[in-house]
Amino acid sequence: MQSESSPARPWRLTRWAVWALPPRVVTPILLVELTALGLFALDASQGSFTQSALFSTLILCVLGVVHTEIAVGLERLRRQVADTPHGDLSSVWTFAGAVLLPPALATVVVVVIFTHQWFRVWRSIQVPVYRHTFSTATVVLACHAASAVLNYAGDGRPPDFGSAKELLVVTLAILAYATVNTGLVAAAIALSAAPPKPSPAQLIGHWDDNMLELATLCLGALAALTLGTKPWLVVLVMAPLLVLHRAVLVRQLEEVASTDSKTGLLNAAAWHTRAAKELRRAQRGRNTAAVLIMDLDHFKSVNDDHGHLAGDEVLSAVAAAVRGEVREHDLVGRFGGEEFVVLLPELGRELNGNGELHAIAERIRHRISTLSVAVSTPNGSLSIAGLSVSVGGATFPEHGNGLEPVLEAADSALYAAKRDGRNAVRIAEFSQVPRPRSPGRR
Repeated sequence: MQSESSPARPWRLTRWAVWALPPRVVTPILLVELTALGLFALDASQGSFTQSALFSTLILCVLGVVHTEIAVGLERLRRQVADTPHGDLSSVWTFAGAVLLPPALATVVVVVIFTHQWFRVWRSIQVPVYRHTFSTATVVLACHAASAVLNYAGDGRPPDFGSAKELLVVTLAILAYATVNTGLVAAAIALSAAPPKPSPAQLIGHWDDNMLELATLCLGALAALTLGTKPWLVVLVMAPLLVLHRAVLVRQLEEVASTDSKTGLLNAAAWHTRAAKELRRAQRGRNTAAVLIMDLDHFKSVNDDHGHLAGDEVLSAVAAAVRGEVREHDLVGRFGGEEFVVLLPELGRELNGNGELHAIAERIRHRISTLSVAVSTPNGSLSIAGLSVSVGGATFPEHGNGLEPVLEAADSALYAAKRDGRNAVRIAEFSQVPRPRSPGRR
């Protein structure tokens, strides 16, 4: 847990980067790491190990290192673009160790693989050492959880999948491993995150992230079975692993391509695509939807007075405020500059100036007006407050039978709010709805 910022005497305890974290974060981190260390010491003291177990440990360590070397470029790129708890697919080897080996040797496999990953992947993208150490400890505890299930529900021998009971036991071990590892990481993220609170996806990953982890653990179970019967066939696990690496990287790059880098919201093109799809779904199901368009008032003065980096911090804070006032499945995007847009599918039909849409828009406007954004400027740190936003809204199908007409109506309402003095909400009236233009919002 040493700090990379302290090259002189890095072994000094007081210079470790972990001490810069709040006490509410440091204490759980240390408890997890000390628990993992204590369990390893206890396991190591409980007798000698067979030659077969030592051989399997060596094979798993070698395969884990080779796997990292083959995929090192993909792993570095994945870690740079991922915004959720990251699965590096090394759980194939660590879970195989949990199934096949005594807990002490399974811990050795984890430490060898994760230490090698640190030097080849984590360090190159400047991930703090304490995070690497904590991740290693969570995997050690996950291996112990899986081993405990196998020992409790099994007969103490590595399962050979020869019966439905053994398959069930391995499945429970997979769930125990995934639950402990994901739960500890999610708890650490929740404790260390600054407001606003992280979303469920940021804490535990998206649905497909978790399915990937479960698939990787299933490969680990098969690797353990192969290693216990025909050891040299275990190298065949490597090919599907590399295919998984590339498939996951493609998906993550697609997500990056659809995300606005300054705010983390959907960019304009991605928002248009997804919003049009939602409205087509609403049209087929005879449902309703609504659109809000927001424009920060006098945002140019923020850039002029404090610089563009400060402006980016304000945009990020505003994006988080908007995201925090709508539902998880609502589509929030940045249209460019200081303009944001929200699609609210399946909103109630009673939508008018005093109704549900107006209330949501007012909540957003009020929350933005209370923001105080801490930024760093050439003249030192300061807080930017007194922000305001003008909001325009329109509904589907009342204000149009497609995305473009509804956007036009919301846009007209937005400019009505600006004409009326800004820092206001206006919902489109039927008399305000313009005739549809050609594709493209402007």
